[in-house]
Order: sequence, then C-alpha cells, then structure tokens
Amino acid sequence: MQALQRSYHFRTSVSVLLFLTTGVAAIILRESWLLAIPFGWLVLPPLYDYFIRNTASFFWLLLIALPLSAEINFTPQLGTDFPDEFLLILLTGASLVAMIHRPSWFPRSVAAHPLFLVLLLYFGWLIITCCYAVEPLLSFKYLLAKTWYIIPFVILPQKLLNAKDDIRKMARCLLLPMSLLVVQVLIRHALHGFSFEDTKYAMGPFFRNHVTYSAMLVCLLAVGWCVWKLSPKKSRQRKWVMAGLVAGCAGLVFAYSRGAWLALVLGIAGAWIIRKRWISGLIVIIVAAITVSTAWLVTDKHFMRFTPDHDHTVFHTDFGEHLGATVKGKDISTAERFYRWVAGFRMLADKPVTGFGPNAFYPHYRQYTVRAFETWVSDNPEHSTVHNYFILVALEQGMIGLLLFCLLYFGMLLHVQRLYHRLTDPFYRMIALTTGVVLIMIGVINFLSDMIETDKIGSLFWLSLGMIIVLERISNIEQGMSNVELK
Repeated sequence: MQALQRSYHFRTSVSVLLFLTTGVAAIILRESWLLAIPFGWLVLPPLYDYFIRNTASFFWLLLIALPLSAEINFTPQLGTDFPDEFLLILLTGASLVAMIHRPSWFPRSVAAHPLFLVLLLYFGWLIITCCYAVEPLLSFKYLLAKTWYIIPFVILPQKLLNAKDDIRKMARCLLLPMSLLVVQVLIRHALHGFSFEDTKYAMGPFFRNHVTYSAMLVCLLAVGWCVWKLSPKKSRQRKWVMAGLVAGCAGLVFAYSRGAWLALVLGIAGAWIIRKRWISGLIVIIVAAITVSTAWLVTDKHFMRFTPDHDHTVFHTDFGEHLGATVKGKDISTAERFYRWVAGFRMLADKPVTGFGPNAFYPHYRQYTVRAFETWVSDNPEHSTVHNYFILVALEQGMIGLLLFCLLYFGMLLHVQRLYHRLTDPFYRMIALTTGVVLIMIGVINFLSDMIETDKIGSLFWLSLGMIIVLERISNIEQGMSNVELK
C-alpha cells in the first residue's frame, strides 16, 4: 500500500512540475502548442494501455480498413494510405513494445521457420542497399514502411489466428467491405454505361485506378471461393457468398484489366498445379524461360526490334479497340512498359550489386531511357515506376536483392504446396490451396506491374507469408498428434 502511495505522489508531482514548466515555457517562448504536452502526459498512458489490451480488435479493424483506405498526399513527395497505414504503425509499435518488454512474446513458430530466415536475410540486404542509396531519405522511408507491413501481417497473425473461427473472421473482415465497394463501383460505373474511359472515376477514392482495384478484387475472389467451398451446403451463408462471387466476377469483367483477367486464369491453373505437385517444375521452366529470353534480347540489341510506332501507338477509349491494339502490338500501355523496362535494365547494368536504392527509380530513370521506345504517355505525371516488380527489385536492390526476393517468393510457393499435401484437416488444406492461388495471382500481377509496395496488394502478400507460418504450426501439431496415436 505504501509503495502505491509513493508511486501516486511521484506521478502527481511530476505532472504538476511538467504543467508548470510547459506553462512558463509557452508564455516566454509564445508557443501555445507547448500547453498540449502535460495533457498528452495524462491522456497517452491510458490510451496506450487500452490499445495494448485490445490489439486483436485493432488487427481486425486493419483488415476491414484495407479495401476502404484511400491515398492522401500532403505534398507531391509525401503521402499515406489512410486509415490502414496509421493502424499498421500503431500495431507495429505495440508489437515492438511487447517484444522489448517480454522477449518470450515473439512467436517461436516464426523464429524457427526457414522462410523467416530468408526474410531476415532479405531485410538485412535492404539495410545495406539503403546505405548505398542515391536517395537516402526515400530509401529510409521505404525501409520503415516495409517494417510496418511485415510485423502486423507476418508476426501478429501467429498470436491472433489460433483457431478456425479466427481464420473465418479474417476472411469476413476482408470480404465484406470489398463486397460493398464492388457493389457501389458497379452502380457508379453503370451510370456511365460501363465505359472503359470512366473506370478510374467509378473506383475512386478507395482505389487509385482500375489496376489496383482489379488486382485486389481478383485475389479476394480466391478467398471468397475458399469461403464458399467451406460453407455448409444449402446454407444461407453459402448462397450469400455465391451472390458476392457473382458480383465480384462482374466487377472484375467491368474493371477492364487484362492483367487481373490473366491472374484469374493462371490462379485457377495454379490450383491444379499445386494439387499435382508441379510447382517446382513450373519454377524451373519460368526461370529458364526468363533467363533465355533476356539473354537473347540483350544480345546484338535484339530488344530494338520491339520499338513502337510512335504515331500509331495511342490510348484507346474503347476497350475493344484497346484489346485489338494489344494483339497488334500497338497498345500504348504495353509500349510504355517496354520503354520503362529498357530503362530499368540499363539502370541495373550501371549498378548491378547494390542497385540505386529503394524508391530511386522515378528520380533517375529518364537518363537511362531509349528515345525510340518513347510514347505519348512517357511524361509520367503519376510518378509510376517500372511496371514489373522483379525488375524494380533488381534495379533498386541489385541482383542480390532480386535473388533473395525470388528465394522468398518461390519458397512460399513450395511451402504452400508441401503444406497442402501434408495437412490432414480439409479446412486447413483449403486454406493452404487458397494461399497458394493468391500468391500465384500476386506474382502474375507484379510481373506486369509493381504493387507489393501498395497497401492493397502488399498487405495480401505479407499476410500470405503469415498464413504459411500459421499453417506450418498447425501441420506440426497434426504430425505430433499422429505420432502420439502411433505410439
């Protein structure tokens, strides 16, 4: 009792002293904002205590906020995704405090997992590339953002996803807000006659463009399919999920995104490949094909054969003409991709080891472009990057960064395949298969774009890694129980 009284008197004395000190300083310096310090001293501790006690609630809120968040730019160089990035920072801070206060809080299933070791190596290399970055401030910002994506989506799920109901809740938190967004986008788009030209306006402010919208939608369609498969037959829930899937497919069609359509087709094929245990063979074929084609393109400047016809490569407002131009090689978005890919490879050749550093493509790529590939949209007012995440990683983080990222990504696919065939519970097998399909879709999308650094797709990518580690823990529990039964 005496110890509590001493603690109370000490805090009271500090509060009074702080109030008097800041009050005098505010009067002398004529800075009224200093008066907020003593109030922060009183308000922040109970708020922090509430947040720590309700971390799970904020995690579910984060999942709900992912589809609903919008991009807010304070300056041309500084922006954020609100409110999900704010929640990510809060959850990262809470997790770091928990780890410092009680090191045993850190999940053993994460520390012992080989993919987490690869992630640590990749993150360590990121720190090295930031030290050699040509844009240190932008690279440091990238490193911070990577931290507050990895901790909430890779580490926190190990503490919060402990039962089937938790995984069902996670799916509901993602699907319900996205379903509402799809319905309102379809309604708004219908008012414009489902015009290809007006897709961007129908999807704002929650999505920057139709590419981001369709990318998240196609990944969550896979999650919705999983929920439908696991729902009891002839149940009301199953019917509602099917209605949501129909609306989602309609939304995907009218998003007019060729990359998302391709991701859907290859995601379906990927489910069959995982069932057949062919992921390793597929990885070998993809790596060999990319290596051979890249070697051919750079030999004797064969890539110059793909220069566009500047005067006939234009933007089409009609989607039919857009597809026709794609087939004929006169589509402006494809031509612009070649323009930036060529610049990206030339940047990589200039700094092959450490790269230019994260977030350095846009400030420096123009001096590496080839004028013959220039298009009508090469002025790039959106400040978008190279439109291929693998090339982006290579030119900004060097070949070592690319190898480590590919080791992480391909390792995730191989682990998903192994888990699907190792797990015995049909529920968790379906979760593993869905995680694999989502990863394949993300890989396809990021071969034609660079969206792992966005909140919509980056969150799903890192959450997939978190789910793999969760499923690995469940698989080990299953194997332990079967060993006990055998004994």
